[in-house]
Amino acid sequence: MSDHDHYFTAEPASDGERRPLRVRLAGRDVDVEVARGIFSPGGLDKGTAVLLDEAPAPPDTGTFLDLGCGWGPIALTLGLRSPAATVWAVDVNERALDLCRRNAASLGLGGVRAVTADAVPADVRFDLIWSNPPIRVGKAALHELLRTWLPRLTPGGAAYLVVQKNLGSDSLQRWIESDLGLGCHRLTSTKGFRVLTAISAAG
Repeated sequence: MSDHDHYFTAEPASDGERRPLRVRLAGRDVDVEVARGIFSPGGLDKGTAVLLDEAPAPPDTGTFLDLGCGWGPIALTLGLRSPAATVWAVDVNERALDLCRRNAASLGLGGVRAVTADAVPADVRFDLIWSNPPIRVGKAALHELLRTWLPRLTPGGAAYLVVQKNLGSDSLQRWIESDLGLGCHRLTSTKGFRVLTAISAAG
């Protein structure tokens, strides 16, 4: 079974399964831990790298969301760039959440909170969402995921989503506009990926 087959469900990794990795995040080389049974255990996947390179710098403060955090590259980058912000890192995979928590703690990022979706208080709203969404869960599940989280943007808040060109980025852009009523445009198209920006109307 490949990592991609089962990264949606896994238990926390044991000491013997975790392994160190040096990766470049927020313009610096940092040491993290990864493990099998999560998304992209070998390091920074191409889509996430595009998002981190192309999304504009986050605000200094606010409440941010990394939707589908894996071992944490997006949440850790947000925490490193905006240490005064609160960064919610959400995933269904307990092993990934365990790694994300460990990585945030080792980097001194007290603002990163790695939790399952039901642990995020219902009244929390997000000034910024960065996500490499799990396209391969299927269109219905993906739409349900985005329908749950994108409407929780604060007025004027923005979501940045990276999607492979050949996995429905154009149709997803149209769906966000028609179904969720958010302004959505293509920020960039590079290396086989598109970064979509969805903006919540100002209050």
